[in-house]
Amino acid sequence: MPDHHSFSALDRHAVLGGSDNGFPWYAGAMLAVEAGEVVRLRCEKLGHGDEAAGQEAVLMVSEKIAAAFEAAASLLAGATPAAVVQRYREHVAANAKRLSTNEAP
Repeated sequence: MPDHHSFSALDRHAVLGGSDNGFPWYAGAMLAVEAGEVVRLRCEKLGHGDEAAGQEAVLMVSEKIAAAFEAAASLLAGATPAAVVQRYREHVAANAKRLSTNEAP
């Protein structure tokens, strides 16, 4: 049984209550789950090995670079971690929608 007393009251509140105080724990966990679905969809598309797979690979890398620069700029401009996680979730949702409809990149 883990020692729950090693967490602060704020940590317990954030994890159990889904609070965005400090790091957005719940939104971060949801981002991980949603990103996992995008990874699955991309693997499926890349597995075809056709021209669309190559385009998806290029798009994937360029999107990741752009998202990293966007996140860094947002943080430097004073955005909260919650805002950055929310923006990543928006990118992930757009990719999930695009990949699930089998549109060309």
